[in-house]
Amino acid sequence: MGLITRICSAPARPASARRRSTTRLRRGALTLGLALVPTPALADTSGLAAYLRARVADSRGEVDRAAADYARALTQASDPAVAIRAYREALAAGDLQLAARALAILDKAGVAPEDATLLTAARAARAGDTAAVEAAAAKLGAGRLVILAPVVRAWVAQSRGQDPMPVLESATDPVARRLATEARVLLLIAAGRADEGLQQLQSLGGASAAMDVRIAAAQLLGGAGKPELARRLFPADQSGIADALARAPVKPSPGFGVSRLFARVASDLVGGDEPNLLSITLTRAALVADPSNDRARLLLANALAKAGATDRALAVLGEIGNDSPFGSAAASARITVLTGANRRAEALADARRLAERGDSGRNDWQLYGDLLSASDRPAEAVPFYRRIAEGEGRGEWDAWMQLGGALELAGDWPAARDALARAVQLAPDEPLALNYLGYARITRGEAREASTRLLERAHQLAPENTSITDSLGWAYHLTGDTRRALPLLERAAEGEPGNAEIAEHLGDAYWALGRRYEARYAWRAAAVVADAKDKARLSEKAVTGLP
Repeated sequence: MGLITRICSAPARPASARRRSTTRLRRGALTLGLALVPTPALADTSGLAAYLRARVADSRGEVDRAAADYARALTQASDPAVAIRAYREALAAGDLQLAARALAILDKAGVAPEDATLLTAARAARAGDTAAVEAAAAKLGAGRLVILAPVVRAWVAQSRGQDPMPVLESATDPVARRLATEARVLLLIAAGRADEGLQQLQSLGGASAAMDVRIAAAQLLGGAGKPELARRLFPADQSGIADALARAPVKPSPGFGVSRLFARVASDLVGGDEPNLLSITLTRAALVADPSNDRARLLLANALAKAGATDRALAVLGEIGNDSPFGSAAASARITVLTGANRRAEALADARRLAERGDSGRNDWQLYGDLLSASDRPAEAVPFYRRIAEGEGRGEWDAWMQLGGALELAGDWPAARDALARAVQLAPDEPLALNYLGYARITRGEAREASTRLLERAHQLAPENTSITDSLGWAYHLTGDTRRALPLLERAAEGEPGNAEIAEHLGDAYWALGRRYEARYAWRAAAVVADAKDKARLSEKAVTGLP
């Protein structure tokens, strides 16, 4: 069971006054033991006005404005219903003073959320107050965040000069055991037993182990003066990441351990499509424990962006300096956030700056090319895809297929054909490359027999791929063997009923075989799911038929 599944499936504590918030920041979030008063008791007009303004700002993802107004409302009335919103918004906005004010009210009312203990543990860990960290760990161990407790206690033991390994052995929950196994890697390195730590990491997958574990291990190895060992933690093409991490060394401490643990769990939680409140609390707490943890900033920005708090996400990314090991990742993440918020022009401008700078590289060209392609500007994407295909990607079939696709969309079929042929030459048994070249050629009436053979080979290699099945069926239809094509086209349409192109192909085959009613039905189905530019044409086709 994954971390996110395990945490999110924990049973809720009974609370008669519990309710789910409807703002964007709350969708898909954990409630973590909240018991709220249904309606805020705000008799003061100015307090009520501030509360209502905060709710509006909250719904728009304007977390800074919402936090400020919740703070004003909280000044007028120490109401738990206001305090819980103020607490959540304060975490999103990074206003830890407001979060503390709100928690004091919630604590007094006996309705503080469980995840508040994360902040307590983080503050104590940063201060090196091991007794307070241990107390927080005990509180975590009594609630739904029990999976975190063994690792937190282990870092306390390490800082006291005690053996942390028996503490890790106390983990009984499967997820807690997994976290404990990962923490063992870091604690061994922290204890000067780097070889044992790396051996433990190998049991977790080595260079394919969880990214957050490898990042933390590389930082500890850098701090121990062993940057050469850090390079082992990443694939050869990511050696620069290891070097950058090793150049920003850290020393083991409770703050380091707690911060990396919280970021590790948050990295699993932010992987879904929906925003999650716990991921915001975890990453904020990770930064409280260790303000230098730029990996936590990346994760926090991701969580905020998914919650619709675009401007705050961008502000968090702006806190990551260009000289940080995560500077390049932050620049790319900024473009992703802007794209997700439909701020395409800003995203393109940022991506262009990255792609055209003097030290730009493959990732920069890929990102800009992909954005241009998604913006229906394939001709502009071609030069950047070409840099990849003719540079680092010269031996990679997918780089040439990508270039060929952009050239085809840009209207340069001869150049596209050459690039696609190069992809097939590099990967003669890659079904996607075979399919692309074969389908593109046969729809243009080129080398029909040879193109059909390419598609037959692609179908043989990937018989369950509906697009390839459709391509082969369409090839048979175009070469006059519609009866042979029909079963393939029917299978493709059944496998992908929402694909307008496949449905249209099926309708054309039915029509050619004299099955006019079924043809019109297929074309009408295609019209339902087609893009706006094809909808009218398909609807007309369903009425008039083929000429």
